[in-house]
Amino acid sequence: MKLTVSEEAANWYKEALHIDNGSKVRFFVRYGGCSTVQKGFSLGVKSDDPLKIGASDEQNGITFFIEDEDLWFFDEHDVSVTLDEQGEEPLFHYNK
Repeated sequence: MKLTVSEEAANWYKEALHIDNGSKVRFFVRYGGCSTVQKGFSLGVKSDDPLKIGASDEQNGITFFIEDEDLWFFDEHDVSVTLDEQGEEPLFHYNK
């Protein structure tokens, strides 16, 4: 599984989460909501320190990561995070 975060999405997270270079952002599984890969679950996002990284990408001085324990959610899909310019929010793309 590969995680890729675009420069534009990284900048969006920097502003939205009020974080600086050297910060770490975790994508984690949460119960509820919906996704295209796991019904009944969705992704959460928070500034956090990793314990056991399963996938990561560094962009604009920020480390984005998914813990090893949450890899099941992605069902062997690679994930790329881009920015929707119109909606001004991140978009998650799942590719197998």
